[in-house]
Amino acid sequence: MAEDYSATTRGIRVTARSFYLEDQSEPERGHFVWAYRIAIQNQGEETVQLLKRSWRITDSRGRSQTVQGEGVVGEQPVLAPGERFEYTSGTPLTTPSGFMAGAYHMVVTGTGEAFDVAVPAFSLDSPHQPTSRVH
Repeated sequence: MAEDYSATTRGIRVTARSFYLEDQSEPERGHFVWAYRIAIQNQGEETVQLLKRSWRITDSRGRSQTVQGEGVVGEQPVLAPGERFEYTSGTPLTTPSGFMAGAYHMVVTGTGEAFDVAVPAFSLDSPHQPTSRVH
């Protein structure tokens, strides 16, 4: 069962949910793929724009990679108070589990004031995670 992970920073609520993609994964080759759905909701009183993203993706062996870029899915959405933006993206790992966390770098459109919004850590789980066995 997929679980929602949420965090709110300065009135911007970010909710994440991940989904293991069995049809795109090849466990026997060490290739595991997830999609994740992100909802960004402006619960504050200022209009904001998402300019950049930073992700830290960690596999079950503790290896991390940092991914940074402009906007999300090719967009730099502007969110007025009460507005919401949702998108789906994905990530591969070489292990059957891991987690992601990050930040969205935003600005207040009226003043240009920059601030970061936390993306909560969320787990990447698959049915291929090893279970302990007694030999």
